[in-house]
Amino acid sequence: MIDEVQHVQRAYGIVGREREIRRGLACLRAGRHVLLEGPVGVGKTVLASAIARHLDLPVFRVDGDERYTEQKLTGWFDPPIVMRGGYSPEAFVPGPLVQAMRASGVLFVNELNRMPEAVQNVLLPALDEKMVMVPMLGQIACPDGFLVVATQNPREFVGTGHLSEALRDRFELIRLDYQSEEEEVAIVAGNTGETDEALIRRAVAIGRATRQHPGIKRGASVRAAIAMVEIARRLPPPVDLLEAALLALPTRVELKEDAEGEVEDIIRDLVELAAKKVSGGSLLPR
Repeated sequence: MIDEVQHVQRAYGIVGREREIRRGLACLRAGRHVLLEGPVGVGKTVLASAIARHLDLPVFRVDGDERYTEQKLTGWFDPPIVMRGGYSPEAFVPGPLVQAMRASGVLFVNELNRMPEAVQNVLLPALDEKMVMVPMLGQIACPDGFLVVATQNPREFVGTGHLSEALRDRFELIRLDYQSEEEEVAIVAGNTGETDEALIRRAVAIGRATRQHPGIKRGASVRAAIAMVEIARRLPPPVDLLEAALLALPTRVELKEDAEGEVEDIIRDLVELAAKKVSGGSLLPR
């Protein structure tokens, strides 16, 4: 008989993350709001959705960006209905926050720290008192069960801000980092259906090497290895991971200002080094 964590892993295609799954489920069962923090591509969104859906909770998703407004989060009034009958409950179109509150569900906020501070502040009474004030409508309260699960990238990532101390204090924090090499190999195999283990291991080694290179500020996630494998096996034979890497990596790494060489030169070096690590051979085209 499989345990609960294994059930979540199998149901949602999650490799590893046993501790994070247990912690997430425990927090939600305790009625606590959850903040998942980690770099791009570590599976924050998949994990957040999995733990909420495993508990059979309705999920209402919001994708944060700097243009998101308070009205989008709480809701707005339909102008034609307002013109006919005024600001009535029938004229109100609920946003994802109000929908989640009314359904005793989960508001899933992807990249919370990309939202404007004013929008973040709307969440405070909902997190604390399970209520929100809507102008021209009044107070909307929710029954027990309403929860918020949010994700955020670390502050050093481009386009991110910071959460206020008051907002962070309402969340339980689960940090996610890059997974082990063996788990990344399993993730790439599961996502691509590739059976050539050597090809997968070389792609994973290249992606992981970007995270240690002295000239790279932000390395690539396992998504880069998935892309390399999918591209490489569709190129004319023989398999050329260098060409695949030159296509997959430039958009997924960020060089330091003082990096020596162009990104293509660094990728060539990483492909060669990864090839030696995995098989002692070369991945450069012959």
